Parts: sequence; structure tokens; C-alpha cells
Amino acid sequence: MIDEPEVVTDGFQFTEGPFWHPDGFLLFSDIPANTIYKWEPGNSESDVYIEPSGNSNGITSSPDGTVLLAQHSGKVSQVNDDLSLSVLAEEFNGNRLNSPNDLVARSDGKIFFTDPPFGVSDEDRELDFSGVFRLDQDGTLTLLYDGFEYPNGIALSPDESKLYVNDSATGQILRFDLLEDGSVTNETLFASVGERDDTGAADGMKTDSEGRLYSTGPGGLSIFDAEGNRIQIIEFDERITNLAWGDSDYSRIYVTAPNSVYRVQTNVTGL
Repeated sequence: MIDEPEVVTDGFQFTEGPFWHPDGFLLFSDIPANTIYKWEPGNSESDVYIEPSGNSNGITSSPDGTVLLAQHSGKVSQVNDDLSLSVLAEEFNGNRLNSPNDLVARSDGKIFFTDPPFGVSDEDRELDFSGVFRLDQDGTLTLLYDGFEYPNGIALSPDESKLYVNDSATGQILRFDLLEDGSVTNETLFASVGERDDTGAADGMKTDSEGRLYSTGPGGLSIFDAEGNRIQIIEFDERITNLAWGDSDYSRIYVTAPNSVYRVQTNVTGL
């Protein structure tokens, strides 16, 4: 059972990248505001957490709890204890990254992220492709796939054997076998949320503990079973952009939209 979405905080320019911090609060990006906000349960207002944020988008954490950011300023960074930022990656083969969009970290510390051109001007763009990358702990950056026009959401299966990536241009979600060394193989069309329209496009993705995949897109939040069959779509009052599991039992989904942040109670457990 999934409850109706409720707004928990609003009044923003374009929110993205929700992340539930294990200390019991939600972080999320407002990309054009160049700010990461912090929302605590029981409040309707959100506080500035990091400003400037490098026009952060996706937020996640490494296995040791370090908060990681995908930034439209062309970087992937970590948040230090004093809330300063340290750059982990900003170029590939000597060329500036486009605008890192979303990211996920595997339990061994390898970071996987998408790099579409949403946040870089044509004159500043140095890569002629939109990549899916792996960032290793030693700083090595490896291109995994360059077949998307606008790679966006990225997620791991519960056992970390599959990597899911969607394309905002087509709405397609591809599934890759993810090998121990962090390389990918066996590209497969898993599902599609449909082509972009005025209600949204393929964007943020997450999985739950039973292997279902959740993707924002046209019409709302699409839920797919482990075989790629769409089993439900949750509608919202505005276009939605991304999602994260939260609360102490990870049974609530927090969903970002341009103006608002929503939450939805479920009877399943997220990752």
C-alpha cells in the first residue's frame, strides 16, 4: 500500500537529489539556487546546509558515510566534516566533465555517475559525448558507457550485480551486469517510462529491498518489478525530479519537484 503524496517543504526554484542522512534529516539540492538544504521532520521550513554547492544535483554517500555530490559545475565532490567540499573528479582525459547529474556508491567504495550536458554551455563543453562513469578510490575515472544522449538516473540492484541507468531523451532504462572490477557488460533494455512531455522525463531512480525499481518520469513515479514490468504509477501535483528512501526504517519515499519536496509512505523497505 502506498499513501497519497504530501508536501513537507516548498518554496524553491528547482529541487533535486534528495538524500536521507543517517543522522535523521533530509538533504536536497536546489540547482539554480546553488544551495543544498536540510529539512528535519516536524518542520515545514528548510535550512541552508551548504552554499554555494557547485550547483549540486545528485547526493549520496560512500560506505563510510561521507556525503558525495554530483555538481553541474562539472565536478564530483565529497562533503568534509566542516561542510567544505573536496573535488574527487572534474575531468576525463584532460577534458572538463559536462555536468555530473546523479551518482551511486557501491559497498566497496566505487562511485558510478552520469554526466549529461544539462548544466554546461555549448561553448564550455569539452566532451563530445554524455558518459556513464566509474570513479575508483584512487581517483581513476573510467568511462563505462557513452550510448545515451542524456544519461540521468542511476541505481544499483540490492545485490549490486546490476546497474540501472535511464536516458531523459528516450525514457529508456538500461540494465547492465556489473562485474566485481566495476566494469559493465550485457547491456539490456529493462523498461521505459515513456518519452518526455510537459509532465516530466526519465530522471531519478532508486531500488527497494525486493529489487523493484522506481523512476521519476512522465506522469509521476513509475514502479517496475524486477523483470521490468510497470506495476504502478504514483501521480503528483507537479513534475517530479528525483527520489530517496528515508526515515528510520526507510519505508518513506522523499520526492523532489521544482517547487516542493514530497513524502510518500509505503509498506516496503528501500535501499
